[in-house]
Amino acid sequence: MPNGILLALIAYASYSGSDAVIKSLGGQFTVFEIGFFSTLFAGCFLFFSRPAGERWRDFWRMKRPWAVQARALAGIASGVLSVYAFTHIPLAEVYALIFLAPLLVTILSTVILKEKVGPWRWLAVVAGFAGVMLVVRPGFRELNLGHLAAFVNAFLAAASVILLRSLAQQEKRTSMLGVLVGYGLLFNGAGAAASSFTLPNAVQLVWLAMAGAFTAGGQLMQLLAAKYAPANRIAPTHYSQIVWAVILGALFFQEYPDWLSLVGLAVVGASGLLTMVREEVRLGTVRWNPFSRTRL
Repeated sequence: MPNGILLALIAYASYSGSDAVIKSLGGQFTVFEIGFFSTLFAGCFLFFSRPAGERWRDFWRMKRPWAVQARALAGIASGVLSVYAFTHIPLAEVYALIFLAPLLVTILSTVILKEKVGPWRWLAVVAGFAGVMLVVRPGFRELNLGHLAAFVNAFLAAASVILLRSLAQQEKRTSMLGVLVGYGLLFNGAGAAASSFTLPNAVQLVWLAMAGAFTAGGQLMQLLAAKYAPANRIAPTHYSQIVWAVILGALFFQEYPDWLSLVGLAVVGASGLLTMVREEVRLGTVRWNPFSRTRL
């Protein structure tokens, strides 16, 4: 189990590295161009991480194609919105809003899946939103479209989790990844062609490749982590990205959260962990399991 947890921590560090690289490219390329190249390189690296017993040439064979495509479309929208958010607001604020996803899963579960939610999980939802308010502080600082993009991203991630609950045992991983990569390339490619496309130079191409490599590395590390530790032990490592947001933001972007923001981030993380604990106590499992990102 310790090996699995360590691999999961490395996976989320790798994801955070990808997000930081994307943030550094803001202002150099359009959102669509960043999305196109990062998806392209991630797809190239992920091609070599095919699960045993599956073949990429069969990715189009699906049992529930409409659900797979709906999940892919949510992932594409999530990818575009996340690039916009990372390139317009501080890392810590993006993560604070995105980490509302497990709390939104709780809300959507009651509406869509008609699940019963106890008082402790509702308390976690309220606390999570309060934590986000401490970080972004609407009314005390200017909010912009980057904050809205991050919040919608969290909602899309939650919707994807609801879809994945019904797809996880029925569809191949190659199908879900293949459709996501294919749609991502088509959508971002069309967006880049329709906007001001800028041909990357050699250095920029290396950074774009790094963004894709970090994402693919995170996916691979999570696959390996799942072999050594159960999902309910891996899931809490997701919140290590809050620490990376603070560290990377301070080191590379001169973003220094004040003490209120740090308290808010801690509350967001604690509320998510409380949600996981209560789910495990009540259901014997963790229903919010960010096994793989909804976006590339």
